[in-house]
Amino acid sequence: MPSNQSPLGALPARFRRPRVLVVGCGDVGTRAARRLLPRVRVLALVRSAGEAARLRALGITPLAGELDDAASLQRLAGLAHRVLHLAPPPGGMPHDARTRALLRALARRSALQALVYGSTTGVYGDCAGALVRETRPIRPQTRRAQARAAAEGWVRGFGRAVGARASILRIPGIYAPGRAGGARERLRKGTPVLAPADDVYTGHIHADDLARACVLALWRGRPQRVVHAGDDSRLKMGEYYDLAAELYGLPRPPRVSRAAAGDALSPMMLSFMGESRRIDNTRLKRELRLRLRYPGPDTGLLS
Repeated sequence: MPSNQSPLGALPARFRRPRVLVVGCGDVGTRAARRLLPRVRVLALVRSAGEAARLRALGITPLAGELDDAASLQRLAGLAHRVLHLAPPPGGMPHDARTRALLRALARRSALQALVYGSTTGVYGDCAGALVRETRPIRPQTRRAQARAAAEGWVRGFGRAVGARASILRIPGIYAPGRAGGARERLRKGTPVLAPADDVYTGHIHADDLARACVLALWRGRPQRVVHAGDDSRLKMGEYYDLAAELYGLPRPPRVSRAAAGDALSPMMLSFMGESRRIDNTRLKRELRLRLRYPGPDTGLLS
């Protein structure tokens, strides 16, 4: 089977229309759901009537529920064969009560074959530009990375407890034309980046490639396995925005020293600029057999 072919074609007839629950059906979750339809019945946890209407129009079955309200999640037990969990943890907390509540609900009556959790490469902390493989010990330095690291442990433990394949996708920076807060928006605002002497390596993945990786992990992910969901690029942050400026026909961003960055950038952006690492994606290609459509931002920023 070609590496870019849907894994669903190889399933036995009785599983040709499995049920997949998407938790966190935003941009990437919706892209993944579209790839699953119509051969899979896709369910999605929603918080509002407007969100439910949007998903229903796409052929996705909305389920009312709130990750911050554990009682509202009870109906999720036993509903799906596979779960794609992309919801972020609560802001500012070093733990993820949302993931814990979801797993408790799913464990009530589990029919799960696979659970895929979208984590972050930020769990490694600063690696001083080193090439990072999935076997490297994690060292989360921010509260959001600490929350993701805690959730990873719970997801793996859940998989072992219920006999489901729990896969962790560690995701770097997601980009795609039109995404809120993307490169074009930042360039138009003139947001600065670090001077070359202070610049850091940062990973990337196109939203479409990430959605494809999520779908493949639902069927091909190995039990309790971590996979880097990143592209082939090894760019520093300033190089990424310089490339985007060239492709979009916009001025390059101003460069500032790390010492001056504190006066010009948000605390969250400063935290990203305090960590440097290059991501190895060998498992993504060998185990999930994903053939990247956008190996780097030079091909993906305009697509």
